[in-house]
Amino acid sequence: MPDGRWSIGELAARAGATVKTVRFYSDRGLLPEAGRSAGGHRRYGPEALERLGLIRSLRGLGLPVTEVARVLDPEEDVPGRTLEDAVAGQLREVGSQLTALRWRDAALRLVGDSPPGERAERLRLVGAVASPPSTASLARFWRRWLPPRLPARVVAEVVDHAVPPPPDDPTPAEVLAFARLHALVSGPCTGGVPCQPTAHRSDGGYRASVVYEGLPEAYALAASELLARRSPGPGPALDCFVAVYAAACGERSTPAFRRRLGGQLAADPRIDLYWQQAAVLFGPSAPTPGAAHDWLCAALDAETERVGAA
Repeated sequence: MPDGRWSIGELAARAGATVKTVRFYSDRGLLPEAGRSAGGHRRYGPEALERLGLIRSLRGLGLPVTEVARVLDPEEDVPGRTLEDAVAGQLREVGSQLTALRWRDAALRLVGDSPPGERAERLRLVGAVASPPSTASLARFWRRWLPPRLPARVVAEVVDHAVPPPPDDPTPAEVLAFARLHALVSGPCTGGVPCQPTAHRSDGGYRASVVYEGLPEAYALAASELLARRSPGPGPALDCFVAVYAAACGERSTPAFRRRLGGQLAADPRIDLYWQQAAVLFGPSAPTPGAAHDWLCAALDAETERVGAA
């Protein structure tokens, strides 16, 4: 044009875009107009060409139009919505999509490689879990299973140690383990026995908060023994474990108390299925609290038998 301004068609041609595309962004206020012709048609200057290129680059990265508008017009932006934040947000979204695809891939391989007799059951299990999966059902299970009136800090620590994080790039075995965990925690307590151990019941005389505040130290000591492949037996881990229960009961860690504690722990309902599947997700380098508890109970039984035989 003689005045150096372009029509919408000329701008589209220079940008390698369609007129429809230019009009779309212009109608949403993303392209500045340099004025109007005598007939009322839009006219654009060189800055519109540069702006259109930036818009198309941002859209090519997957940013929605509303996000593009915030990046282009910082004076209308909300706090924290810079270009860097928009790109970081898009990276998180892409990462979540990739994780979902890897879970779907592993789930499909699991079902495809399953023996014919197990295929339908495994399909039902993995079909009940989203991709990528959420740990919300596992966290809810532990909040229901733990005794009431525990300090919120203690509950958060237990949930953090008991709920395995879903791997970003799972194997078919890990997909199956997570699906089994989800099915387990979503079902009711069964078997005709109480669903919770003695330490959770008010008639047992235990102070549950003392138990759950002290067990992590005992479990950490037992985990070291497990990693060293030591057989269950006496030592600091067992002493710490018994001392926690003795403090919760207001008693001393005598041989008689240890014998009684061993019998109570042996009679308690167990959630071994949970810990078996969780171990697949935690991996061999991180013994689960369930494995540590089993080691400590076995150590207590071994000590009781040795003392009784002496």
